[in-house]
Amino acid sequence: MEPYTIDIASEDGTEVDAELVEETLVFTLDHLGIGPCEVSVSFVSDEAIRRLNDRYRSLDEPTDVLSFPQEEEGESFGPVRILGDIVISLDTMERNALVFDVEPPIELRRLLIHGVLHLLGRDHATNEEREEMLLLQEKILGHLLRSEY
Repeated sequence: MEPYTIDIASEDGTEVDAELVEETLVFTLDHLGIGPCEVSVSFVSDEAIRRLNDRYRSLDEPTDVLSFPQEEEGESFGPVRILGDIVISLDTMERNALVFDVEPPIELRRLLIHGVLHLLGRDHATNEEREEMLLLQEKILGHLLRSEY
């Protein structure tokens, strides 16, 4: 049995580099020692993620990534964990890449790692670089990028 099932969807049929998405998620899950699991990733517009952000976080604005865990801490529904759903706005991801002066694929990897950490119960109070979750995110990203060369 494959250790990970990764479902990828795009709201409007926008082309997404599925190989990059899968590679990033597998690397992250392996790095964190997560066993067999399922993860779903959806790519949406700013408008779609704004609606989700408003509904679930009472923030009427677009955001880059939202995570919807499917299990409570320590809870599992069988041999394969269903971690949950990650939703990423490609519009915001592109803007982030410009703001942070990185290539879009690197920003996409960052958002995927961020989403997985949220699915696993990690959180951050601010977006300060010193936040424990964000430090872990950047550490995983660094390892991933170094593994490519």
